[in-house]
This record gives sequence, structure tokens and C-alpha cells, in this order.
Amino acid sequence: MKALVVEDDRVLSSNICESIKHVFDVEQAYDGRAGLQKILHNEYDVVIMDVMMPEMDGTAVVREVRENGNSVPILILTALDQVSDKVKGLKAGADDYLAKPFDLDELQARLEALVRRSKSGYAAGNTLVFLDLELNLSTRTAMIQGRYLSLHGKQFELLEYLISNKNIIVHKERIFQRVWGFYSSTTISVVEVYASQLRKVLKEFGYDKYLKTVRGLGYILTDNSDLYE
Repeated sequence: MKALVVEDDRVLSSNICESIKHVFDVEQAYDGRAGLQKILHNEYDVVIMDVMMPEMDGTAVVREVRENGNSVPILILTALDQVSDKVKGLKAGADDYLAKPFDLDELQARLEALVRRSKSGYAAGNTLVFLDLELNLSTRTAMIQGRYLSLHGKQFELLEYLISNKNIIVHKERIFQRVWGFYSSTTISVVEVYASQLRKVLKEFGYDKYLKTVRGLGYILTDNSDLYE
């Protein structure tokens, strides 16, 4: 697999490359315009894109990449307190984000999740799969062994996000931002309400055991028996 790191901080860029080199063949760019040219003229499995960069900021790069019809998964790096950067990046077409400073192990896990999502999760039929659970994104329906799950509204989007990040802990804050949005009039407690509702739906099929609450952090949907038993 091939990754591109677009980051003007050369020390951070090198650290990122070092942490993921056993999974990805990594290339680097140190300003937005150089990064854009690499993306448009090469094929990558995933791109790590800093927002604040010389020549061309990361949000503008993401927007132009999408306008050129390139669907490469992009994870943006933002300053910890810059909510506006996250919003702009996601609206421009980024697939995920991490706030600096971040844990390099989490970065690797998120990159691998993005690659899985782009290469297998949304394969033929626009379907996500978790064991025998199939989520059809075109019809917004879910099925287990020929039986439909009764999912409503945000329950479907929550399950979609959990399957897209299966075997990875997803923080409640990230779920809230991706499913309900930064400008939602509700509060983060809605995540717990919907997670409880989703668990009840899954229980009918014996799948509730796969959805685990990670105290103080969030949730994980996992088929790793060491984690759910």
C-alpha cells in the first residue's frame, strides 16, 4: 500500500513516515501545492494532509482533489483548538481528521480503517459488511442472514460509522461530530442514547455482544473474541 504525507514540519513528517513504514510505502511533500501535484499525478491508497501549510493550505488541496474526481481517502491534521479547520476540511471532502498532538498508533489505525473502507467496505453493491451483517448504503438497509434490522435515522448512520471503523475504539466526541455534526442543537449524550437503541436492535440477532462500551472513551464494534468475551 502507498501513502502520501503532506506536512511542512519535516520532523513530524519523518516521525509519521517512520511509524507507518511497515504498513505503507511512504512519499512526502512539504507544501500544499507540491502535495496536490503528487496526488493528481500518482496513485495512493491514503493521504495524510496537514491543514496549515505554505503555498496552499490543506483544505484547498482537498477541495481541488475532489473537484478533479479523485476519491483517494484523506485524513487531515488540525490544530487542537481549531474546530473551524475540522469543519472546513470535512466539508471540502476529507474523510477523517486527527487533532495535534496525536498518538501515532491511533494515526496508523485510522489510516488502515480508511483504506479498508475505500477498498472493501464500499465494494460492489455499495455495501459494508461485518460478519453476517450487511449494510446497503444505497438503500439504507441492514440485513443479517436474510432478515432486515429495524433501523431508523441516525441509528443507521451510527452503525455505518462503527462498521467502517470496526475493531477500532471510536471516541464519543468523534461519533457525535461525524453522525450529528458540529452544529447540532443536541448534546453529546445523544450518542449514548442511540448506542443503547442500536444494541437493542442487534440483540435480536445475537450481535449486541460485538458492540462494546469503552468506559471513558467511546465504543468499539469488534469480532475479536478476546475483546468481546
